[in-house]
Amino acid sequence: MKGETIMKESVLDGKRILAVDDEPDVLTVLEEEILGSCSNCTFDKATNYEEAVAKLKSKAYDLVILDIMGVRGFDLLALAVSNHLKVAMLTAHALTPEALKRSFEMRAMAYLPKEKLGEVVPFLEDVLKYEYLPGWKRLYEKLKGFFDEKFESDWEKKTGLQWHEWAKLDGKE
Repeated sequence: MKGETIMKESVLDGKRILAVDDEPDVLTVLEEEILGSCSNCTFDKATNYEEAVAKLKSKAYDLVILDIMGVRGFDLLALAVSNHLKVAMLTAHALTPEALKRSFEMRAMAYLPKEKLGEVVPFLEDVLKYEYLPGWKRLYEKLKGFFDEKFESDWEKKTGLQWHEWAKLDGKE
């Protein structure tokens, strides 16, 4: 067994994942990161709204990763959530407190900056492990420093979300 790499088990194992982004290089990085952590999951991709809608209507997915800009991400989010799918929003251009708030309000499970692509797997695992508010609490704990640097100092207030209340949540419920 010398020289073999042993993959730790991931909650993504055996899952069907759809990633939608108009940038093929982003899809390639997502595919490499995800399949590098769980080679037995199914990874589908779409580069536009129409292709994504067709895939969402024809297959069952455990997790959907959506770009916001370029693929009508919020429209796709509404469709995915109406079908009870867990969705992580992924963005670079729409990295704003307003887009964060909209993602939360539309029931996305996460809002991830593309700058964190190399660390995406643990965030995606959290999407599947945690329920809605505990998942957002965990995301907040992990990304607060990043958001503090990227957004204006009053970003938490601008979202109108009860971040401080989430600190009281505990567990996976």
